[in-house]
Amino acid sequence: MTPTRKPVCPHFSSGPTKKHPMWTPAQLEGAETGRSHRAKEPKAKITEAIDRMSEMLGLPSDYRLGIVPASDTGAVEMAMWSVLGARGVDVLAWESFGKTWVGDATKQLKLEDCRILEADWGELPDLNATDADRDILFTFNGTTSGVRVPDTNWIASDRKGLTIADATSACFAMEMDWQKLDITTFSWQKSLGGEAAHGVIVLSPRAIERLESYTPPWPMPKIFQLTKGGKLIEGIFRGDTINTPSMLCVEDLLSALNWADNVGGLDGLIARSQANLQAVRDFVENAPWCDFLCSDLANLSSTSICLKISDAAVRALPAEEQSAFAKAITTKLAGAGVAFDIGGYRTAPPGLRVWGGPTVEASDMAALMPWLDWAFNEVRAELKI
Repeated sequence: MTPTRKPVCPHFSSGPTKKHPMWTPAQLEGAETGRSHRAKEPKAKITEAIDRMSEMLGLPSDYRLGIVPASDTGAVEMAMWSVLGARGVDVLAWESFGKTWVGDATKQLKLEDCRILEADWGELPDLNATDADRDILFTFNGTTSGVRVPDTNWIASDRKGLTIADATSACFAMEMDWQKLDITTFSWQKSLGGEAAHGVIVLSPRAIERLESYTPPWPMPKIFQLTKGGKLIEGIFRGDTINTPSMLCVEDLLSALNWADNVGGLDGLIARSQANLQAVRDFVENAPWCDFLCSDLANLSSTSICLKISDAAVRALPAEEQSAFAKAITTKLAGAGVAFDIGGYRTAPPGLRVWGGPTVEASDMAALMPWLDWAFNEVRAELKI
């Protein structure tokens, strides 16, 4: 039967993600548009955003947070181009973005001492196989697979190398032990639902020491340069961004941070994301046709929640027909106005990807679940499977 209750908001995209529940265009009215971002008032807004993100994330006082170009991708590649090559590196990959960093390390930077630790979709590589004497590059939360590292206990406190964490769909939604993270990157278009294009990089004192003592052998694009004359460019971390930021996006971020304060700060954001995951877990327990793509529930992401179709009849279809089946489900859901943009990632196994970050209401997530059953059964009946 067709469910009678619909989500109030059908936005479940994994990026850019749903705006926070209190958002309206009026939130942008105070933006310092038409001004130089280096002028006093606009720069104060950028600095406020930096300070408030740092405080909400609970960063140690000697860590630096800066806004950089090109979203999380730009921030990760800035880190890679700036510090890798000083010692050997272990690159972990179990989903598409991790595999992109593998490509950067092996094909672009052409690192001589680079170990690749890979795993299939839904799995994690052996985290304990990493070497504390080497740099370690990993994805904290696999946005395209729904698989996250369960903790950072596998990272040595007395490590010699740096840890570089792509945490774009983990920051503001998951607990993070900053003492185990030397370079962390994210984009506020994920868990805070901000507008896209801007990235964030967080540096530990150990990362700053590497930046100030090591000169990479390859050319450094201007937008990747974090040092000048062998010293960290402190202005990047005090509001002097490398290229021109959108003051509309900055105002939008401040709006999201205001909302986050009202729901309990970081603890409140994490609880909201966990509530969304719980709604999906309750559904999957009783759904015979689907399961989590993540094989070990201890590694299950609460933000990028990925489902695979486990129905035997569908799994017996050729790969192209399985993909078409999954796409038909998303088309049904969008047509009913209950869920937009929840197809699995294009290189992932056929299935669904539902964003469960903090800006999504758990009541909407719960309302969506019966519609997944409805869409599956509708498509199966239409295709006579």
